[in-house]
Amino acid sequence: MLENAILIAGPTASGKSRLALDLARRSGGTIINADSMQVYSILRVLTARPDEADMAAVAHALYGHVHPGEDYSTGRWLREVEDLLGSGRLEGGAPVFVGGTGLYFRALLEGLSPMPDIPDEIRQRWRAQLLAEGAASLHATLWQRDRAAAEALQPQDGQRIVRALEVVEASGRSILDWQAQRGRPLVDAASARLLVLEPDRAAVVARIESRFDRMVEAGAIEEVRALLALGLSQRMPAMKAIGVRELAGVLEGAMTLADAIAKAKAATRQYAKRQSTWFRNQFGTAWQRIHAPDAQYPLV
Repeated sequence: MLENAILIAGPTASGKSRLALDLARRSGGTIINADSMQVYSILRVLTARPDEADMAAVAHALYGHVHPGEDYSTGRWLREVEDLLGSGRLEGGAPVFVGGTGLYFRALLEGLSPMPDIPDEIRQRWRAQLLAEGAASLHATLWQRDRAAAEALQPQDGQRIVRALEVVEASGRSILDWQAQRGRPLVDAASARLLVLEPDRAAVVARIESRFDRMVEAGAIEEVRALLALGLSQRMPAMKAIGVRELAGVLEGAMTLADAIAKAKAATRQYAKRQSTWFRNQFGTAWQRIHAPDAQYPLV
């Protein structure tokens, strides 16, 4: 188990990356990405991954290493963190985990329940049925195959319904049985420094506004063009990164750049609000709340 780790969570544009860089320089540790969108290649600018200068200044891990055509899960991320621990790359200084994906931090501190491998054929078939039939129809199917799981899920929660169907078909066991098994934490919570940024809402909104403008200037449209050239399904997580749909509309002639920028900024503001709510409700008293980090740390 990893001791003396630093975990930095917070909404997008709250200054997490700058704080992580500062603390990693002090500790001599590696920065490990804990953001589900920053794992993807191509979208460096649009997902606000660290730039080349920051990557050169401090060791970074798990950034931009996944092809956008791949699904990526919390379980896969946790296994890759475990591989880092086994490789010895995190020795020599306090590692700094930073990101906005709350489930990654929960997995670090609590572990994940083991889940069966799902053959691609089963996964693709159920996802195709979700698109063709809708969540309510699949919920009825789940009710026949795994009533306990169906009772625990809302009929409109298509992604979780599909997951439950995949698991029961692949393993013959309810997803609830798998979830009842406790995983192994990778980080020792008692020795960890747990930080969650909660800056003023107006400050976050201002950063979102200016940051997206800089993203467009830095080549976000070209990144979206390269992503679209892959011909990926719209269901792939990378295709759902904020700004992809909006800037794709510009490239397709369906939207002006000004409208796309306004819509992307609005979507980012909504996402930051959801993240803040999640962290406020899900992270307990062990987490240090930093309400005015500008006074202590240089923020982006």
